[in-house]
Amino acid sequence: MKKAFITGANKSIGLETARQLLKRGYFVYLGSRDFENGRKALEQLKAEGLDQAEVILLDVSDSQSVSAARTAIGLTTDVLDVLINNAGINGGMPQSALTLSLDRMQEAFNVNVYGVVRVTQAFIDLLKRAEQPRIVNVSSSGCSLTLSSDPNWRFYHHKAAIYQPSKAALNMYTIDLAYELRDTPFKVNAVDPGFTATDFNNHRGDDSPENAGQRIVKYALIGADGPTGRFISEYHNPETGEIPW
Repeated sequence: MKKAFITGANKSIGLETARQLLKRGYFVYLGSRDFENGRKALEQLKAEGLDQAEVILLDVSDSQSVSAARTAIGLTTDVLDVLINNAGINGGMPQSALTLSLDRMQEAFNVNVYGVVRVTQAFIDLLKRAEQPRIVNVSSSGCSLTLSSDPNWRFYHHKAAIYQPSKAALNMYTIDLAYELRDTPFKVNAVDPGFTATDFNNHRGDDSPENAGQRIVKYALIGADGPTGRFISEYHNPETGEIPW
């Protein structure tokens, strides 16, 4: 049975992604910053007949927590096939470039960027033992420098001077990570789940967690001929999936 680890998997897109991987026969480790919330998510999945899962206590902003999660997963498997770096925060609102709080910005970077680095580095040894390891970094089309500077883009007037820079930095890390793993079986991509109605945006999105989960799972399961080092948003570009950085 192949195994996947999803950070921030106790609700919304993370939970839906877990659900879809479980339906495809994967064993899924549900990363959750609050164990009780993770337990409730696990019980919900079990009620749906999806019981090949385990809750892993994880705060991606804390190095000791990441290390403990690696130890916990290492007790049950020597191989990890999929890592989905889904955990993220929006940094609160408003996010004016002139008046933003540096403390809040540091907090967002600690989760959205440094958290991904911590988790990826901690689990890379397990991933390297898989035949076709996959890493999906959950990103956002809002961090596309090209789209965000285009007055004709649908979301041009939505500016978030904390969240957008953090996800843009995540995208650059994705490029560098994919480059380092270019001569291996790894596939590493940044995937935008779309403007999804979740707690993250006070349910203002116009798409469903189910669709968002499908987009992430697709690139967690891509074959050997699939892309790597790409920025994917099938929400915006259903034809090829790729959008500009």
